Formats: sequence, C-alpha cells, structure tokens
Amino acid sequence: MSAVPPPAPTPQQSLEPLELPQLGVEIHEPCLRADAARNRARLLEAAALLVAERGADGLTMEAVATAAQVGKGTVFRRFGDRTGLLTALLDHSEKKFQAAFLSGPPPLGPGAPPAERLRAFGVTVLRRTVDELDLQLAAEPCADRRFTNPPRRVRHHHVTLLLREAVPEADCDLLAHTLMAPLDPALVHHLIRQCGMPLARLESAWVNLVDRVTGPTAPAH
Repeated sequence: MSAVPPPAPTPQQSLEPLELPQLGVEIHEPCLRADAARNRARLLEAAALLVAERGADGLTMEAVATAAQVGKGTVFRRFGDRTGLLTALLDHSEKKFQAAFLSGPPPLGPGAPPAERLRAFGVTVLRRTVDELDLQLAAEPCADRRFTNPPRRVRHHHVTLLLREAVPEADCDLLAHTLMAPLDPALVHHLIRQCGMPLARLESAWVNLVDRVTGPTAPAH
C-alpha cells in the first residue's frame, strides 16, 4: 500500500512576512558619484539609441562602447554583462511602474479594493510588456535568477499582499506565482506575435482570472 503523503502546509504556515526590495533593479549598487552617474547615463543613452536603431538583438557591449566612445571594459565594469545592460535600460520604466502601484492613484495604487487593484496591475503589466516586448525578452534572466531578481520579487510581494486581503484563507504566496504566470513576457510574445491574439483578449482574460480567484465563489483552501 502506498504511503500517505504528508498534509499540505496551511496558508498560515506559508504567509511569512516579506521585506519589500527597494525600487529599481540595482538594489545592491551603492550610490554613484556624480561623475560615475553621468558616465552611466551616457552609456544608457547610447544603448537606448542602438536599441531604437537596431532592436534589442542588435545591442552588444562592443557597440555601446563604440557609440559612447569609451573602452569596452568600461561598459563591462558598469553593467557586468549584456543582460545587466538590458536590465538597466528597463530600470527607469520599472521604477515608474513600481511607484505607480505602490503609491500612485487608484485603482493601480492604494485606495481601491484588492481585486480592483489586481485587475489594474495585470492590465498595466500587459500593456507595458507589449510596448517593451523585445527589450524585456532580451533582458530575461536565466532560469536560476528569473524568480529572484528584484523587480520580480517586488511584483510577487505586491500581488501576494493583495491576495491576502482578497482571499486570506488561500496559500497566497504560491497563488501569486500562479496568478502572475499569464504576465510572463515569453508567453505574451507567443500569444500576440505567434498566435495573433489581440492585447484586448489578454487583458480580458486577466480580469476574468482575477475575478474567478477573488470572487465570492472562489474555492476555499
């Protein structure tokens, strides 16, 4: 006879306090000196122009160094690798987005019911992903960093907190991962560019999913 599996942990066991990372993707980088900050801004400006001209696939560390008229080593020292450079390019819009859902006006920001904020969160993520799709895909971290990079942690924490308000009996930490899966840039690319789905259909599906998870008929856990 097969062994009886151990009972699943209760939601209370999984709901440990979470510390919210700072805004932006470079949370471990010390404050830059004024000259270093200017040099970094110059490199990012050159990188942004290259992406606009050639697309994200055409962005290389060597090309950025040439465009900014610096040595290639300078670019590597500042950003580490190509993924670090691409991530830095997304940092500005990520900070604006985080500020909007953490402290901006409702329904994305505080002041609206949790389900309404979740609906606005997903719709905003989808629209931003479509606008920056090539860049987001190129900056996708490898598998062992995908769920631990600071922007992902901030978003997961936010969705978890909203779920705790809306469905406190659920395993909200795990449910947040499940709920965020349709927002993955690779899946958005597949659905919109390979399957030809309109963005409006993805937005509608997100709203429907949130309503099913948080509605009065949501299953108890």
